Amino acid sequence: MEEVEISSWVTLDALKKKAEVHETVGNLQTGHSMSVFCQIEEDYLELVYSDSTGNTLRRYEDKDEFEIGIQQRREEDGEAPYDEDKEFDDKSFDEDNDGDEDEDDDFEEDDEAEEEEDES
Repeated sequence: MEEVEISSWVTLDALKKKAEVHETVGNLQTGHSMSVFCQIEEDYLELVYSDSTGNTLRRYEDKDEFEIGIQQRREEDGEAPYDEDKEFDDKSFDEDNDGDEDEDDDFEEDDEAEEEEDES
C-alpha cells in the first residue's frame, strides 16, 4: 500500500468523480473521518476525508489488499458485522471483576447516612 497526504478535499472530490465507488465507510457528520473506497482502471484507492487530521490517498496493490483495507476501516468505525457466535457472560460486563455489585449502592448508603444526620 502506498499513502500520500492530500491537502484539499477538492482534490479528493475530483478523484472520486472519475472513479467507480465500491464503498463508503464513516461519516463526517457523526465522526471525524470518512473513507471512500474506489477504483480507477486497475488502481484500487481509498480516499480519506478528515476534519481532524490530514486527508489521505491510499493506493492498494491488489483487490485482496483493498478488501482487507475496507474491513479494517469498518472495524475502526464500528461498522464491522456483529459476531453472533461470540458469547458473553455476566462477568464480562463487571468492570472491576471482583463480583461485587455496582458502586452505586455505596452512594445510596452514604445518602441515607446524611439524611439521618440532617434529621437529628
